[in-house]
Amino acid sequence: MTKAERTRQFIIETTAPIFNSKGYEGTSISDITAATGLTKGSVYGNFKDKNELAAAVFDYNLEKIRNGIVSRSLGLKDPTEQLLVYVDFYAEVFDKVVIGGGCPIMNTAIDSDDSNPLLYDRVRLALTDWHAHVESVVAYGVKKSFYAPGTNPAEFADNFLSLIEGGVLLSKTLKNKRHLMSNLNLIRKMIGEMTI
Repeated sequence: MTKAERTRQFIIETTAPIFNSKGYEGTSISDITAATGLTKGSVYGNFKDKNELAAAVFDYNLEKIRNGIVSRSLGLKDPTEQLLVYVDFYAEVFDKVVIGGGCPIMNTAIDSDDSNPLLYDRVRLALTDWHAHVESVVAYGVKKSFYAPGTNPAEFADNFLSLIEGGVLLSKTLKNKRHLMSNLNLIRKMIGEMTI
């Protein structure tokens, strides 16, 4: 990496928890300069504006989640094992997610819904990709007779994402992991019910 690339990466990594906990609107340039120790000119010498930095931070936070899931999924062929990677991942990392300000997908979706089209498009793409992946895993399971023929992959994916994100929201807001764990157990039950 060049010095400029290292500086850019340093800004992203340093401000990622700030953006995730304070949100796009709540994160000020003074928060960014205080955290990085850089001047406003140095920050904006690496990013066109706060929008570009926020988008890079979202990409970074999302990539950390994806890497955690992908590294656990490598080599898995069984669709149930692939789905349970998500369940186990969220059960294990929830406490770290809370310390880091919460789920970056949910936080950014709420923060950017009406105010930042660049961020909102990234969140929509992230959710669309996640939904498509879960749906394809379930469709494969139906095709290969792991799951019952009447299983609806799109509906399962809807419920799967809603239960995880809703569980994170409830548990973080009410400061009780029980809500997420209850939802993750429900996902396990749903998988069991469609398994042949």
